[in-house]
Amino acid sequence: MTKPTKKQLLKEIIEHVDIKKMDVKKLIDSYRKMSFSSRDTARAADIYNMMLKDKKASVWLTLAGSTSAAGCMQIYVDMVKNKMVDVIVATGASIVDMDFFEALGFKHYRGTPFVDDNLLRSLYIDRIYDTFINEEELQVCDQVIAKIANSLEPRPYSSREFIWEMGKYLSKYSKKKNSLVQVAYENNVPIFCPAFSDSSAGFGLMCHQWHNPKNHVSIDSVKDFLELTKIKMASKDSGLFMVGGGVPKNFAQDTVVAAEVLGKNVPVHKYAVQITVADVRDGGCSSSTLKEASSWGKVSTVHEQMVYAEATTVVPIIVAYAYQTGYWRNRKPKNFHNIL
Repeated sequence: MTKPTKKQLLKEIIEHVDIKKMDVKKLIDSYRKMSFSSRDTARAADIYNMMLKDKKASVWLTLAGSTSAAGCMQIYVDMVKNKMVDVIVATGASIVDMDFFEALGFKHYRGTPFVDDNLLRSLYIDRIYDTFINEEELQVCDQVIAKIANSLEPRPYSSREFIWEMGKYLSKYSKKKNSLVQVAYENNVPIFCPAFSDSSAGFGLMCHQWHNPKNHVSIDSVKDFLELTKIKMASKDSGLFMVGGGVPKNFAQDTVVAAEVLGKNVPVHKYAVQITVADVRDGGCSSSTLKEASSWGKVSTVHEQMVYAEATTVVPIIVAYAYQTGYWRNRKPKNFHNIL
């Protein structure tokens, strides 16, 4: 059998879902009268709407996993553009390897898990389950990150500061204008990646430091923690919309405890939704269930909902429902970037 070529494997582009074109109100209303994950999804949609209706609360989006590459990227862009989120905490891969990568003009492709991965490696194709990425293009992304670092004053930066510079770069040179990094930059919505180097950014910054061993840019994750805690202290009430778990989720939740350590009395996160497929029985669940997190003084148990579902199946529905409900229209931007 003839082996497929790289061109044949990278031909079907991932298309990002558009919540503005979805009519889900009747679906969520039906889910509310059902059971299991359907009812959980409806309650999660209601809690997200509570966050948006509460003018005193800031809304935090945390992203882990590969939903951006899988077709949810436009959802997060629309959340920023329509004042449905005020701060983002994400993995480096979500922001750099997926969003910034596409802003440079590259694409993710529909693939299959039923493929010879040795063949993919020989063709320089990376695989995320059933999604393919051109490794040669990803290395261009690395090089652009190094280029941005080379242009900056050598000093420690928070990931939020460096991502801001990425947004500034895209405002001049992007080939796809509707990227999350650029839209967040244009709307004063800070993005934090506590594990920033665990992505293409890490390769780019490593190259930058290799060539500039004495005077270079570095990423200060403690500065991230302090800046994010300042946002929590400034916003008082807050709500978490968490896609996946892990470092972004834990980092966002920990700001309550961090403020307490600094001698500041701030309320726990008032609202919380987590969408995950992680198991709770091993003590993990992508950094604890929401009820468990309340024992650490992080979140309230009054308005919290775990949704055990693969995120690409429910995130579009929940956010589209909130978009159509329209509470975001009465929200004012928090402009948290300006306080840091």
